[in-house]
Amino acid sequence: MARTRVSERLPEFPWDRLTTYAARARAHPDGIVDLSVGTPVDPTPSVVQEALRGAADSPGYPTTIGLASTRQACIDWLERRHGVTGLGLDQVLPVIGSKELIASMPGHLGIGAGDLIGYPELSYPTYEVGAVLCGADALATDALTAFGPQVPALLWLNSPSNPSGRVLPVEHLRKVVDWCRERGTLLVSDECYLECAWETEDGWPVSVLHPDVCGGSTEGILAVHSLSKRSNLAGYRCAFVAGDAGVVGELLAVRKNLGLQMPGPQQVAMKAALDDDAHALEQHARYAARRAKLREALLGAGFRIDHSEASLYLWATRDEDCWETVAWLADRGILAAPGIFYGAAGSRHVRVAFTATDERVDAALARLA
Repeated sequence: MARTRVSERLPEFPWDRLTTYAARARAHPDGIVDLSVGTPVDPTPSVVQEALRGAADSPGYPTTIGLASTRQACIDWLERRHGVTGLGLDQVLPVIGSKELIASMPGHLGIGAGDLIGYPELSYPTYEVGAVLCGADALATDALTAFGPQVPALLWLNSPSNPSGRVLPVEHLRKVVDWCRERGTLLVSDECYLECAWETEDGWPVSVLHPDVCGGSTEGILAVHSLSKRSNLAGYRCAFVAGDAGVVGELLAVRKNLGLQMPGPQQVAMKAALDDDAHALEQHARYAARRAKLREALLGAGFRIDHSEASLYLWATRDEDCWETVAWLADRGILAAPGIFYGAAGSRHVRVAFTATDERVDAALARLA
């Protein structure tokens, strides 16, 4: 029987469309300054590397549920750094990077044809991928009223936002929690940039699991966290999901049948990273300095910066089609991500990452000047 390939149902992989612009940027005499993908470039913290080396002798299979010590480290970090209280070990599950979880979660929870998944108007493309993979309908919107009489099975939040860096206030988060609970919608908050905040006049970004938001109950709520950005662990694929014990338990029941297990040494390294705040504060300071320099240079070159109060990106515009801006930057050896990658609402912006080395950031400053 002829079958439709899964890849044909998926949206076009966005980064494939950037290839020609990357080639233009690489042609610069001093080489490319790649500010398109927010991949960490600074060393993995020594405390994490030491923990990984110490756990290298790992002959047995890991378990999907993960080490109790690693899950406890997740709980302790959420409470210590973000005021989340009352979580138990049955409410945390380590996962092999947050992208894998986001793409697979709807299908693992039985969401499928005839169901609806909502996600932000500007958003990480993997929310749509997860909907397509399980056969659900999808709606990209920032307005709850846009759902009309429809009740989504799952609603994604993302604060701080990728790509715009926008932070949702506590009042808004609380409103969404109440709306979802009234309708029986599972609310999943992607909080991978929670510690990457820069302009905090309105307060630090708040987890959906904070008692001021959820009322001290995790019913119908999950939060997704990653150590890729905070701890330069993108290569380790360390992340976790926390919240409603029943939903976490269902994910565990499915995932253990699929053999989705974070390797044991990585679990030990993940605990070491979560237990140590010093390296995260040092990395935050590095990013803050790079951000400040790039922001000033972009403003000086005629850009406007919208939102961008958090995350690892500057959401920049010259009030033109984003591909024109990408080309303008590529001619100067700088590669940025076109805003259209994140939805139609981003068609006049580019996402500029400040995760490059200090030397490459300084090169970008000279070219923008």
